[in-house]
Amino acid sequence: MNTDQQQPKAGFTPPSGMAQIVERNIQALLKRQGNEDRKRTWQNKLADAVTSFTGSMSFVFIHLALFGLWIVWNLGWLGLKPFDPSFVVLAMFASVEAIFLSTFVLISQNRMAEMADQRANLDLQVSLLSEHEITRLITLVTEIAKKMDIAEAHDPEIDELTNNVLPEKVLDTIAENEKRFSAENSAAEKR
Repeated sequence: MNTDQQQPKAGFTPPSGMAQIVERNIQALLKRQGNEDRKRTWQNKLADAVTSFTGSMSFVFIHLALFGLWIVWNLGWLGLKPFDPSFVVLAMFASVEAIFLSTFVLISQNRMAEMADQRANLDLQVSLLSEHEITRLITLVTEIAKKMDIAEAHDPEIDELTNNVLPEKVLDTIAENEKRFSAENSAAEKR
């Protein structure tokens, strides 16, 4: 790891009340996000651009104008010969457009879900590391209290907190409780 990743640039003053490490972490995350954005394939860039445009008010206004003109023209209100008097072509056009737009949205959502999964994994890893560090600190503080002969230091909860949390056990417990809760709700609904 190079030093500019570990320390903010010389002369940099973080915003009031914010630690420099927080600013460094923000900069590192933004840099990573920028790198991931540059690595996107042209297909993903296209899907994101289309999704971004179709989610804008400009898209709505353009469609209001086009569909409004189409309908007014084909109702004969402009004095022009209708080219789609039954609006079948308009319906087909709208249907095909909806198919493509929904595909673009799904492509973008899949990429966003993948990014969310990566963030969730990072959060889990940081939480597990923090849990381990806190457990080690509790053990260390408990040992210091024993050496200093502090009587109040012996608390049954502290003994429990010095045990490492095993994520697979937590997930198993959650799954068991969800099953039990679901079974209890089903039984209550049947009554």
